Order: sequence, then C-alpha cells, then structure tokens
Amino acid sequence: METALSTPHNIQICEVTCDSFRIGWDMTPEDTAKATHFFIDLSRKEGGDPNRFKHRDVPTKLVAKAVPLPMAVRGHWFLSPRTEYCVAVQTAVRQADGEYLVSEWSRVVEFCTGDYAMDHLKQLLGKAKGSAGRLLKFSVFYRNQHPDYFQYVRTECGGLMRPAMKDNSGSHGSPINSKLQGVFLSCNTEFDTGLPPNDSPYGPLRFQIPAGNLLNHNTNLYFADFYCMYTAYHYVVLVLAPAGSEGDNFCHSSLPLLDLTANPFLTYIPSQKQGEESLFCHASDVILEVLYTEPIHLEQGSVVKISGHHQMSQTTANAKKDPSCKVCNISVGR
Repeated sequence: METALSTPHNIQICEVTCDSFRIGWDMTPEDTAKATHFFIDLSRKEGGDPNRFKHRDVPTKLVAKAVPLPMAVRGHWFLSPRTEYCVAVQTAVRQADGEYLVSEWSRVVEFCTGDYAMDHLKQLLGKAKGSAGRLLKFSVFYRNQHPDYFQYVRTECGGLMRPAMKDNSGSHGSPINSKLQGVFLSCNTEFDTGLPPNDSPYGPLRFQIPAGNLLNHNTNLYFADFYCMYTAYHYVVLVLAPAGSEGDNFCHSSLPLLDLTANPFLTYIPSQKQGEESLFCHASDVILEVLYTEPIHLEQGSVVKISGHHQMSQTTANAKKDPSCKVCNISVGR
C-alpha cells in the first residue's frame, strides 16, 4: 500500500504580476520523488469590495503535472490586478487505476496581484491611439468646481490647489490609482467654438490657466489609462509632471513616456519665431483627464463663472471601466 503524503508546508508566493504568479512549497524528499501532480486551489479573498470583474465560471482548482518548484501559474484563471487572493496546495500521486492518493491541503496563504506592467500599459496605449481622433487647438487647462472649493483653497490653502491622491476609477490595474497625487484638469474644447464647454457637472465656477504655464519643455507627459463606463465615449488619463519632480520620478518607472510634440492626445509645439505663439492641441474623440503632479496657485490663472447646467451627473470618481468593451480592454486582468 502506498504510504501517505505529507502536508505541503512553507508556502511561498513570488514574482507576482497583475495576471500571474509563481508558487513553491517544501516537501519531504520522498514526496518530491513520487508526486505526479499538484492541486492548487485559488479563490478571491472574501470581505471588502467584491471584484465584480472576476469570471465566475472559471474553476478555482488547477490540476498540474508535478514540475520543479516554484511553478508558474498564468492563464489558468482570469486574475484581476490589485486583487487579494487565497491559495492552498495539495500534492498527489496518480495510481494505476486513475485515482489519486493526495496529501492534506496546506494552510491557506494570501497574496495580492500587482499593477499593470509597462508592457500592459503599452498595449492599452496602442488601443487608446486608435480612438484619439484628430487634434484640435486649445489654449487653457481648466478645472470646474463649486464656490466652496475655491473658498477653501483661498482661506485654508493660501490660494494653492494642492495635489490629492488619485482615486480608483478607470482600469483596476493602472499604476497611478491610490499611489500618485495630482490636480485633475481638463482641456477638451467644443468643436464649434474652440473653447471649453459652457456646462459642467462639477460646479458653476471654472479655474483656467494658460496651457503654456503647465505644458512646456520643462514638463514630461505620460500615458496612464484608457477606459469607458458603459458609454460610447472613452477617457484617456494623462500625467503632466515637471521634469525631475517626485511625480516625474514615479511616472518614469511606471508609465509610458509620450513625445510632447508628437503624440495623438496632447501636444505642445514651441514657437519657431519671435512673437509667434506656441501651439497646443488635444485629441478630439476622447475625454482627456490630465493629472498635474504639483500644486497650482490660483494667481497663475483666473476663476470665472460659467453658464449652462450644473446638475451633478455621474462622475468618474472611483468608477470602474466596462470589462466587456472591446475598444479599451486588453488581454489581461481588467
């Protein structure tokens, strides 16, 4: 009769990405020699906000032929980025009658998947380029808010709009979510006027600043995300960071760098002659969300009242992207 297998112990998880990981554990030399298969049980950690994008029809148990450890686990589940999982393992010996002699399950260990890697972001960037449309001229960045916001900035912040932590809206795996601080700005304009829209769901006051104050040869531009929220239009998130700043250092290692003078989203062409103005353009077919990583003083621009409708509609705060959209999803976790 086959002797019982010992319980796997000292479970170790390493080389975790947004959609894969490696797992290893300790076994006795006797078990290592005779094990023919490994059983791996993976499930999303219970509690907290459920990951609504995990495919529920995918089996949680993987049966794999025994290989040298640590073994790579990828492609067997639709793992989601930045998601906590629980995993346990069994070792097994397949017997002549096809049945398995199995060990007890190991203790459960927990781990969290990572952000999109640079390769994943470049895939997303490629998709975003196909939706950008033609470039339109613009002259100001702007931020729409309620009067209370600007009053707070003046009285409590010395007139500085200070960077705030990026929320978890958009792609679940975007490296800037809950990690990079900045001031969100817009630059989209109306087709017929070339000016910012007159209405806004964010408030009846608009801070606007000349584009060249923020977008110039001392600034680096990065691509951070491309997503939609069950709508026909799409959002592109860009990061503007002064060269050498803390935000720039973060983005340099985490996000694709864009050429300021030649990209499909946001461009700056410096003036070629004295007295000539620099040219600034934005993509026409996507909504740009521009995160500027440094404080902005109200005195650098002006606060004006805008007309139109100001009822709060659905905003992008912590909104997740549509996992079924073929335009803005890539072939890894959402």
